[in-house]
Amino acid sequence: MKAIVKTDFNLPGQVGKYVGKVRDVYDIDGKYLVMVVSDRISAFDVVLPEGIPYKGQVLNRIAAKFLDATSDILPNWKVAVPDPCVTIGHKCEPFKVEMVIRGYLAGHAWREYKAGKRTLCGVALPDGMVENQKFPEPIITPTSKALEGHDEDITKEEIIASGLVGKEDYEKLEQYTRAIFQRGTEIAAKQGLILVDTKYEFGKKDGVIYLMDEVHTPDSSRYFYSEGYEERLARGERQRQLSKEFVREWLMANGFQGQEGQKVPEMTPEVVSGITDRYIELYEHITGDRFVRSEYSEASIEKNILDCLEKLG
Repeated sequence: MKAIVKTDFNLPGQVGKYVGKVRDVYDIDGKYLVMVVSDRISAFDVVLPEGIPYKGQVLNRIAAKFLDATSDILPNWKVAVPDPCVTIGHKCEPFKVEMVIRGYLAGHAWREYKAGKRTLCGVALPDGMVENQKFPEPIITPTSKALEGHDEDITKEEIIASGLVGKEDYEKLEQYTRAIFQRGTEIAAKQGLILVDTKYEFGKKDGVIYLMDEVHTPDSSRYFYSEGYEERLARGERQRQLSKEFVREWLMANGFQGQEGQKVPEMTPEVVSGITDRYIELYEHITGDRFVRSEYSEASIEKNILDCLEKLG
């Protein structure tokens, strides 16, 4: 199966196109956004040279499921999913921060902690913790949203003082972040998973805050298997996890962390196939649905988008 790593549509009413690390976003009359989740994959803020078949479908379908599952908490941008890798939604004015919430000391937080830091984004971290240990309560560690390069850790106080987000709106974002994370945690638990950490993006439309973008996908979230978690923690062993961290670990093991002068290791067909399998594994675990692999192409995606836009008028 050939991965979709690029789209070049000319859609009716199209007034702009934004190409992100993994998504191509088409602006339709300043009213709707057509988000095509490609099979590109990024790590350490670098787009890797090989696409991962079905990855776009996995991310988009999980995001759609969780947007629906949290729509009672706040409105979200989704209008339609005309293709497994496409969401069409309301165009919102995005807040220039990503709301990162962590239930466990893992990933970036653990790397900072191991380096001796005891505060993260202004949040105090308890002494004596070990990797993958659960926090007494989830912590919010926002980042400033970079158009290019690395997102930067930032404190609540810095966000408000700099005017990135007003105080009243920011406090709402924190409330929504905790509520969505709690919902995601409950859904994951039913599937035998632990939602370790994740990030959310929000925007405004007509003065109302909307949840945007991907939600609880393996690109934006980290999951552990519940079974054996405590035993592995007690023994200091790695957790069985479903997230993009396994891609980062493979890159690091092969001498790549996105730093200048480093070369991306060869992504053989076996490596690519293995990453596809891991993404599908997460889809099936988190949704409880079987993932059906079927042929798809740029032409079939475009047709589905055009049919939907015609219905939306």
